[in-house]
Amino acid sequence: MSTQLPELDLLAHEARAALAAATDEGALEQFRLTFLSRGQGRIKLALRGLKDLPSEARPRAGASVNALHNEVEAAFEARIEALRQRTFEDRLAREQIDVTLPGRPRPRGRLHPVTRTIREITAVFQELGYRIAEGPEVEWDRYNFEMLHIPPDHPARDMWDTLWVEGDLPMLLRTHTSPNQVRLMLSQEPPVRVAVPGRCYRYEAVDATHEWMFHQVELLAVDEGITLADLKGTLEYFIKRMFGAERKVMLHHSYFPFVEPGVEMAMDCFACGGTGCSTCKGSGWIEILGAGMVHPDVLAGVGYDPARYTGFAAGMGVERIAQLRHGIDDMRRYYQNDLRFLEQF
Repeated sequence: MSTQLPELDLLAHEARAALAAATDEGALEQFRLTFLSRGQGRIKLALRGLKDLPSEARPRAGASVNALHNEVEAAFEARIEALRQRTFEDRLAREQIDVTLPGRPRPRGRLHPVTRTIREITAVFQELGYRIAEGPEVEWDRYNFEMLHIPPDHPARDMWDTLWVEGDLPMLLRTHTSPNQVRLMLSQEPPVRVAVPGRCYRYEAVDATHEWMFHQVELLAVDEGITLADLKGTLEYFIKRMFGAERKVMLHHSYFPFVEPGVEMAMDCFACGGTGCSTCKGSGWIEILGAGMVHPDVLAGVGYDPARYTGFAAGMGVERIAQLRHGIDDMRRYYQNDLRFLEQF
């Protein structure tokens, strides 16, 4: 072979030595460009030198050059693979994980305390067979007031500081969830048993016990033979499920235009046991919700026969119930988005 291409043995020796000296990917890339590239690689250039040999010597010399090319290329690929494997093993050693260590906890989101309370309230009424429904937050005056026995000139409208929608239409942000009484009764015949959670809006100053946006749950039951005793039994069950089986309840008269009679329900103070403290303002009782028997005029207005059907309704403030259950002193905390407060729940 040396008599045909005297430089081939030297080229083979130099290629092997250069490959052995290449210890990183940069050096290996330089080796490839020097010896194996198609354009100016030294082995490819050796093939071009075959034209200077006698024609009878060219096949054998060409086979020798190709054999050298295949040998060097295979060695190069093996070296590349070995380098990659070594790099991978070095990385594994650096980034070794001790699988016996406890895992790193990932932060998990939780339900807002108001949302949790809504779900707890509605779950209690579902136990009693009530279905859950919702209604629009932007409401017509007709449903929010007029069909609830509150005509335009009724002084009871002053009880609700209303946020009206701009324009000529009598629309507003609902002031309570009671409009759903009308909507639900218009959509079905008795019996009716439904709980309706949702946001309400009132134009009033924000302080520790008031917000311009808050949540209520409306309760409505209409059927033949429903009495005030059914109302008391239902709400007493609810209070004991939410605040403890030892709670005592009391009903006292109150006024709401769409019920007759109207009542407010109070429970004995869980903080002092009824002896009087700051939680109950010294009275021994805590007011929880308003309720009453659905006014006959409201029943008649939706097409129910008030001589045949009776019903009761109740409305409770979700934030107030959550405040009592968790000992929260300021309603504004719910909506300040302070994670130090929210993470407690």
